[in-house]
Amino acid sequence: MGHGHEHHGGHGHDHAIAADADRRKLAIALALILGFMAVEVAVGIAASSLALLSDAAHMLTDAAAIALALVAIGLAQRPARGAFTFGLRRSEILSAQFNGATLLVLGLLIVVEGIRRLVNPPDVEGGAVLAVALLGIVVNLAATWVLARANRSSLNVEGAYRHLVTDLAAFIATAIAGAVVLATGFGEADGIAALLVAAIMIYASYGLLRESGRIFLEAAPRGMDVEQIGHALAASEGVVEVHDLHVWEVSSGFPALAAHVVVGRDCDCHHARVELQTMLRDRFAIDHTTLQMDHQGGDLVQLELPPRSTSTG
Repeated sequence: MGHGHEHHGGHGHDHAIAADADRRKLAIALALILGFMAVEVAVGIAASSLALLSDAAHMLTDAAAIALALVAIGLAQRPARGAFTFGLRRSEILSAQFNGATLLVLGLLIVVEGIRRLVNPPDVEGGAVLAVALLGIVVNLAATWVLARANRSSLNVEGAYRHLVTDLAAFIATAIAGAVVLATGFGEADGIAALLVAAIMIYASYGLLRESGRIFLEAAPRGMDVEQIGHALAASEGVVEVHDLHVWEVSSGFPALAAHVVVGRDCDCHHARVELQTMLRDRFAIDHTTLQMDHQGGDLVQLELPPRSTSTG
């Protein structure tokens, strides 16, 4: 009978190196966003442009998302201790879910205000809107390019990246709206652009909430076939049955597996465990495995107590 656990330290070391590189890229993107956001707020108020102000609000969430992602990376690198036996790796998923929620709420608010402005369009200074939007496209292109080179398999980094991509699309829509207002005086173009921005934000939020929700609900990693894994375990040499198979994702790129494996009576269960863990690592890229190994027919020995003597004295 045996119980085995495997987790490779090299995987954690590689994760730390990647996290340090991601932290530098996130810091650069944060500096670009904060530097431009103040300019956009001032011009948006002066030009009475909802599209610019919605972009500015989105950039505020961008800055918060990137800052939160930076904090989450630091927390995720802390070693496991005490009650947190996996460390704080899942803080990255909390960050991603927060980013998705803020995108959703902000998108819905912009929808309401955009509709109001379509009904009662204000006077919009198209020239100022166009100038700031073009500058915003340049800034967001730079920030998006930086984060595109980060490890986007991390849902935390992907959340910050999606914020920037939706903001880039928003600036493009705003620039078009500014050009239309400047050329034709069609003030409703600003509200239409804001609604397009909101649609992009809501779509991006859905993806983040869906993926982070899968991890919180402990679903198997996307693209990983649990039934195939079970068949591979059961088909391995010496294995008789596989029970209680669980595959889940602790955090982005950190799949884990636990199972109860029954092997033949004459099988070396310790050797079988090592072989199974090697197969899971090489074939399915699962490093963190916990396998409970038992022998077939391992019934408990039953002992019968002699009948209790009775005294007649």
